[in-house]
Amino acid sequence: MERREFVASLVAGGCAGMCVDLTLFPLDTIKTRLQSQQGFYKAGGFRGIYAGVPSAAVGSFPNAAAFFVTYDCTKSLLGAGGVLAAPHVAPVTHMLAASLGEIVACLIRVPTEVVKQRTQASPSFTTYHMLLATLREEGVRGLYRGYGSTVLRETLWSLRQGHTLYSWQAAVCGAFAGAVAAFVTTPLDVAKTRIMLAKAGSTTASGNIPLVLYDVWKSRGLTGLFAGSIPRVTFISVGGFIFLGAYEKVRRTLL
Repeated sequence: MERREFVASLVAGGCAGMCVDLTLFPLDTIKTRLQSQQGFYKAGGFRGIYAGVPSAAVGSFPNAAAFFVTYDCTKSLLGAGGVLAAPHVAPVTHMLAASLGEIVACLIRVPTEVVKQRTQASPSFTTYHMLLATLREEGVRGLYRGYGSTVLRETLWSLRQGHTLYSWQAAVCGAFAGAVAAFVTTPLDVAKTRIMLAKAGSTTASGNIPLVLYDVWKSRGLTGLFAGSIPRVTFISVGGFIFLGAYEKVRRTLL
């Protein structure tokens, strides 16, 4: 990929990611409140449906850009020579590159996700106040609570699709595969939400994913493990179309 094409794809990917996050933000809020321990209505119900949107807006572009740069560079390095350069192992190269891309992107995504979800579940607080409260009570470490569950969720999502989640997917196939992957990984998303929203010092806040999932199963059964699956699947499938359209439009404009 030439430098100009790389920059165009990078900017287009960031813009498309931001477009999806902001357009479908109400669905994300509903999903978070459905998954929260206090329940949908106590977490705010349909009130303040855009609570936490500043955090999503700030983190969306650099998150998508970090994934794209890492993915592309890793794919180039792995495909430069050796066993992974062979055409028949190209899917493995794509999956490894996508997984590493998610690990790096989560360094940006998780702090913004923590602040965003806590604001979504407590709409009486602003994003700024929630950020300050998190830093005051837990320090920078608190912003990375749930990092492990987020990375696991995103990596399994990429592996289940068999390729990366971005612009070169065909719209229909990408939306369908994304919807299936979103549904299957919903329990991990529930665990991530519970860990991020848990009170500091609690058992849930320790980030033990199997224990969190067991607690959800014990208290709410299968329904609890798949809480928020409908808005999550809708977000991913519809988001796939929006992302692809926005990506292609911005990229063509830049080139």
